[in-house]
Amino acid sequence: MVAKPIPKLAQKNVAKKKPAAKRAKRVSPAERERIVEIFSRFEALEGNPSTELEYSNPYTLVTAVALSAQATDKSVNKATKVLFAEADTPAGMLALGEARLTDLIKTIGLYRTKAKNVMATARILTEQHGGEVPLRREALESLPGVGRKTASVVLNELGIEPAIAVDTHVFRVSHRLNLSKATTPDAVERDLMAVIPDPWRTRAHHWLILHGRYTCIARRPRCEACPVADLCPSRALFTGL
Repeated sequence: MVAKPIPKLAQKNVAKKKPAAKRAKRVSPAERERIVEIFSRFEALEGNPSTELEYSNPYTLVTAVALSAQATDKSVNKATKVLFAEADTPAGMLALGEARLTDLIKTIGLYRTKAKNVMATARILTEQHGGEVPLRREALESLPGVGRKTASVVLNELGIEPAIAVDTHVFRVSHRLNLSKATTPDAVERDLMAVIPDPWRTRAHHWLILHGRYTCIARRPRCEACPVADLCPSRALFTGL
């Protein structure tokens, strides 16, 4: 007798499970009290912080923020002082031309790529949005050179949407203050939005940037001048105290 072949097991028609949503950072009452104290002190020092980038309207803000990627605000302001005097609207930028724009921003890192993006954005705004900046996240993020971080800065700065754009300063300070242990900017942003109380969310981005830029600097943080040093779990790493 010939043995019958064992039939293959039929594959079950089971829908693939969606990856579980990442949980936002949760904090204890004591930790929440520490976080409240941190931002209370930031607020006492500067009640209404704002970007150090110079702008006069939504278009110049979007342009300045896009130009600031991998560049200092100081270098961007130096270049845009002349640029925005010549072109502060999408139509004006198109009239200026890519060659002139490139020459005006050549002191900024990645200036050639940024010039192409600025011109492409000006064209899209002129042709598709009536020369106005669409102040909606999805529309902003679709513009050349405008990613999530740039859109967050613009929407937060203009008071449209509370957002915390995570740059190198925000990332560093968030970890040192143990506001987040996440390893990506998007994950750090989620943690910050979860733990920072509502009244401070629109200003937290600026406070963390300024703190990282002038006090909690990368190599040698100025712990002796830090207004939240006694609340910082990383202080001992730099002071031995």
